[in-house]
Amino acid sequence: MTTPSQPINGDSMSDVVDVTDRSWEEVVERSEKPILAMFHSPTCPHCRAMMQYFEEYATEFKGKVKFVRINIMENSFTPERYGVMATPTFKFLCGGRPVQEMVGAAYPSPLKKMVVEGFSHGAECARLSTPIDYNVGYV
Repeated sequence: MTTPSQPINGDSMSDVVDVTDRSWEEVVERSEKPILAMFHSPTCPHCRAMMQYFEEYATEFKGKVKFVRINIMENSFTPERYGVMATPTFKFLCGGRPVQEMVGAAYPSPLKKMVVEGFSHGAECARLSTPIDYNVGYV
């Protein structure tokens, strides 16, 4: 189940969707729209600092890019699967495939540039990214 998130500062609803380990595949990996995912922790001061820009860009790029965030304290499988070692980590995904990453607190402009470049090259970035195999088996 996904819901629009409540901003960190407690104001009105935002255009960011909170996802979990259970909803990640459906919401992110199977999305036809490009995705910017933020892996965050509620105790991370850099996450809180970047959240206002993340939410601002979610509104600015609404309809072009889907913005999701996942709390790594409550969802450990997905961050581990995607190699997330620190927060905040931003991953841009096309066709459900990760194509670009930014780790740590950064100036807002590089994050915005990642979004603009990502959706500008949508089909090409999905074509050039690594496919996801959902039939994982153990031998």
